[in-house]
Amino acid sequence: MLLIPAIDLKDGRCVRLKQGRPDDVTVFSEDPVAVAVRWLDAGCRRLHVVDLDGAFAGEPRNKSLIHAITERMGDVPVQVGGGIRDLDTIEAYLEAGVAQVIIGTRAVEEPGFLEDATREYPNRITLGLDARNGMLATEGWDKTSTVSAIEFTRWAGELDIAAIVYTDIERDGMLSGLNVRGTVQIAEAGNVPVIASGGITNLRDLASLKSAFQETPGTLFGAITGRAIYAGTLDFQAGQTLMDSDG
Repeated sequence: MLLIPAIDLKDGRCVRLKQGRPDDVTVFSEDPVAVAVRWLDAGCRRLHVVDLDGAFAGEPRNKSLIHAITERMGDVPVQVGGGIRDLDTIEAYLEAGVAQVIIGTRAVEEPGFLEDATREYPNRITLGLDARNGMLATEGWDKTSTVSAIEFTRWAGELDIAAIVYTDIERDGMLSGLNVRGTVQIAEAGNVPVIASGGITNLRDLASLKSAFQETPGTLFGAITGRAIYAGTLDFQAGQTLMDSDG
């Protein structure tokens, strides 16, 4: 299982939001490429990049910066989300070396688009499910839909998706711990690998996550961490060591 560092891009900087609110921003670096190198040097085996400007605008806003990050990461896979709402954008990112693209808003609003994308690019599409009180949110988490995360996962699990990134919005960026139960429910409903996201604070959170998935080995692909590794409540290398351990 992987511990996956997150780089969230806003106005060309590496930032973190609290609960996805664009007016509650913490800037961690003016040089996101340097941040990517930091995690590369620390031994990360996958990187999570989100174009926050693109998520709110509905189209990519940090393409050149994402391309620079992907190029610098070399053989380390980079997964990218934020504003990816058409097949041309998917193709452009994949041709630029991105391993998987993350589709959220349009997949929820137009499920047929997710079907088309997975048919065109099998195993290169990761589904981003962001939930607030169990209901899916879209457009940079700005809107809460009437679609149940569990029900949508059951349907999407039949498609050729690479994984599901599941984020509990209420916990994201809050250092309040993961919604472990909700993450397990998504894994059971979709029968595809799940990447946990939102609220990781320390090693205890990772240990709880691993323990919860012991009875369903292979369903947890990894966990994304952002604020914790930037704020210093979680040491990345110690976290990855824990994820790799048998205990």
